[in-house]
Amino acid sequence: MSKTIFITGASSGLGKAATILFANKGWNVIATMRKPEQDTELAQLERVQLLPLDVTNLDQIQSVAQQVIGMGDIDVVFNNAGYGLFGPLEGTTDEQIVREIETNLLGVIRVTQAFIPHFRKKGSGLFITTTSIGGLVTFPFNSVYHATKWALEGWSESLAYELSTVGIGVKTVSPGGIKTDFAGRSLVSAQHEAYTDSVAKVYAVFSDPQRLDTYSTPEQIAEVVYVAATDGKSQLRYVAGEDAQATYALRLQVGDEAFRQGIDQRFFQ
Repeated sequence: MSKTIFITGASSGLGKAATILFANKGWNVIATMRKPEQDTELAQLERVQLLPLDVTNLDQIQSVAQQVIGMGDIDVVFNNAGYGLFGPLEGTTDEQIVREIETNLLGVIRVTQAFIPHFRKKGSGLFITTTSIGGLVTFPFNSVYHATKWALEGWSESLAYELSTVGIGVKTVSPGGIKTDFAGRSLVSAQHEAYTDSVAKVYAVFSDPQRLDTYSTPEQIAEVVYVAATDGKSQLRYVAGEDAQATYALRLQVGDEAFRQGIDQRFFQ
């Protein structure tokens, strides 16, 4: 019998790649996005059903969850919706801060909460959340983004303890750079004149072609999500992509302060 996965943020990038991969592997996929009417590809796939979902809309989260649960068993919920917020905190508007937290953090928590009763009653189920290497290390001018991703890592780790007592799994996939249009579609920038030179230095490092060559494709990260969904392990954290694995390994090897000094030197000196 085919399993079913519920995916948020499926319109592009990792969410879209995961939708295609799971469908090709014989899973039923309920793929959600804010504007499914704009999709031109996923709706054509067998085993894929598109639904509208804005993860900042609590009422819609709850109604969509009840709708899909009413359609049959859900086996995996993949919390993938999110976007980046880059720039100095001093130049970041309160509206930008609130929307970032509502999407990246509260959206994940609320979607998860909506599906817990279903998983608990059937005694099984798995939550997988896209965090980021930015949930395990930090880079300059990403403070609010890091706040959401570090929060997701801590939230997931704690939640894994409590949900394991009722047969539910919790996992995170922490990608590094992904070769997508994330910077165009899923990145908001804040500006402040006092930091113009520093921001330019950081942006130059991030946009270095040699750095971009180390990034993974969405399909490569989707494979990691599939492994997390099917390996049967109680492992919490899946660091995805060679760049992310190398960065995290370095952090663990040299320690927090030495790693932080290295980041400072790389970006600003």
